[in-house]
Amino acid sequence: MLSRVANSIYWMCRYIERAENVARFISVNLNLLLDMPSEKSKHWEPLIMITGDQERFEKSYPGYIQDSVIHFLTFDRQYPNSILSCLAAARENGRSIREIISSEMWEHLNNFYLELSDKQNRTMALENPHSFFKIIQMRSHLFTGLMDCTMSHGEAWNFARIGMMLERADKTSRILDVKYFMLLPQADMINSPIDNIQWTAVLKSASAFEMFRKAHHHITPRSVAGFLIFNSLFPRSIRHCITKAQVCLHRISGSPPGSATNLAEKRIGRLKADLEYTDIDEVIDGGMHEFLDRLQTRLNQVDAGIGTTFFNLNPLTESTVSEQ
Repeated sequence: MLSRVANSIYWMCRYIERAENVARFISVNLNLLLDMPSEKSKHWEPLIMITGDQERFEKSYPGYIQDSVIHFLTFDRQYPNSILSCLAAARENGRSIREIISSEMWEHLNNFYLELSDKQNRTMALENPHSFFKIIQMRSHLFTGLMDCTMSHGEAWNFARIGMMLERADKTSRILDVKYFMLLPQADMINSPIDNIQWTAVLKSASAFEMFRKAHHHITPRSVAGFLIFNSLFPRSIRHCITKAQVCLHRISGSPPGSATNLAEKRIGRLKADLEYTDIDEVIDGGMHEFLDRLQTRLNQVDAGIGTTFFNLNPLTESTVSEQ
């Protein structure tokens, strides 16, 4: 497979997953606001702060109000991580590899982008945001389903799955980071009814509420964080995503499980091993925010390793491999 084609399908699916996760990200806040007793406007700033794009937002918008934040994260074409920008990028990547993906995938992706570009959807996003962002999530799931059902599970499909899994792991970590680092306004609210409401919203934002309750009887910060980071069976947990990405990586390279023949396999193998031999007690003792911050950095390093190994984005030298 041409490196250009592999790069396009990898990023097409990363962008689709990113758009779906930004919708989830906003849903976290919308769900929290239903039961929050304090001033609601101050709960929108964390959504921008956690992206690291406060400066970009403040240059274009007057304040951290609901309409401004939703427009920035959803429709702002100047912001590369907005939902509309992600779909535009996914569509462009899909257009360049139409001979690789199925016609059903292309038609759905094209319609998804065109419908979101319609001005009527901007009105719906502001007037009925809960339904609007749920629609975005469902359309993203439909794209994933079409990919699994209409595309041969060869190299291209495995590159697509790696992109999805890495993006999903990153966004699950960010949802947790919002709760731990931003959303809890006061330390004395821990274990309060409001704190429990927030953790329930976090679980629902990851579609994890029912599966969590099957495994745990009570909602506690420790159990929720442990489930979303370390559970090996739940498809949106960080550990599960990294495991699936590693499997797809070995299928592409042809190397046996447990080995590492290139930079990408070395980096993802180390990350998977660390997740397998770490537990939630160690994470909390060392600092949840610090753990998640390091995790996001390592996910970016895995992404860079994939680009170096398969997409020829940087020359792969012996010193680079030994350094890692």
